[in-house]
Amino acid sequence: MKITLAGLLSFIAVTALTNAAAADAANGEKLARRWCADCHVVARDQQQGNTQAAPFSAIAKTRGLDAGKLALYLLLPHPKMPDMNLSRREAADLAVYIARQSK
Repeated sequence: MKITLAGLLSFIAVTALTNAAAADAANGEKLARRWCADCHVVARDQQQGNTQAAPFSAIAKTRGLDAGKLALYLLLPHPKMPDMNLSRREAADLAVYIARQSK
């Protein structure tokens, strides 16, 4: 059986988000304000972010994007984003927080 990196990371992200109730959106908000607020608008009370980065509310409304896919994305390296070195738990927390911004 051949295991790819993408397949392994998908498994990790899905495993981390198996129970959405286990993810901590409040911790996700803390992480967002710490790591993401310089570029993204991460909360309703934030006035502005960088014009190059989409607000979390827009990201959360992206068709086909859910907390599991967000967690996987957050675990992969991003050239335009800082290396946050998130744990699977932190990625799940942040992903659930972002996903809830569509409401």
